[in-house]
Parts: sequence; structure tokens; C-alpha cells
Amino acid sequence: MTTNQSNHPAEPVALYGFLTPKDGHREQLLDLLAELVEPSRSRPGSLVYRLHEQEDGRIFLYELWASREDLAAHHATQVLKDVLERLPEHLAGAPEVYEGQLYGEPAGSHG
Repeated sequence: MTTNQSNHPAEPVALYGFLTPKDGHREQLLDLLAELVEPSRSRPGSLVYRLHEQEDGRIFLYELWASREDLAAHHATQVLKDVLERLPEHLAGAPEVYEGQLYGEPAGSHG
């Protein structure tokens, strides 16, 4: 039984992280991650999907989903599975990934 009843609206879920490219793999990592941006932005429930390059060389990925169910559906997509399979060859270490609820921004924000 789901705890998200019709009288309790779903709360947005944020997923964000930092990825550090291996030496000489910056462009390949950016290209690989860019493959996710448009398909992910067009998915139902995607409120924000952003990719940024940090001054220190790390890549920052920020996703905001309308509900945990929307995020789970995104995780089941073939495009994400394909990118995750190829990701380790371009990373220097494990990604730093965080998930939580968004506070301080309206639920429908597309910022």
C-alpha cells in the first residue's frame, strides 16, 4: 500500500551530485552526461534537470522530480541505464550523490 494518498500531494524529490572526471576524460564525461539532459527533462514529473561544470573541474548534476514515483520511473529508463554503464570509465573515483526533499522553492518551479 502506498503512503501517498490522493489527499496528500506528492512532495518533490531532489537528487544531486558531483562527478570528478579522470585526467583527459573531461569532454567525454560531459558528452556522456549531456546524453541524459534532454530525455530526462522531457520525462513526466521532471521539474528541473541541470548539468554544470564547477571551477574545480567536477561536474554538478541537479535533478528535481515531482514525486518519488517520477524519480523511480526515470531510474528505470534505458537511457539512464546505458549512461550509468559507461560512466565508470570516465570517473576518477565514485560519484558523490545525495537525495532529499527540496525546501525553500515552490513545487512547480522550473528555475
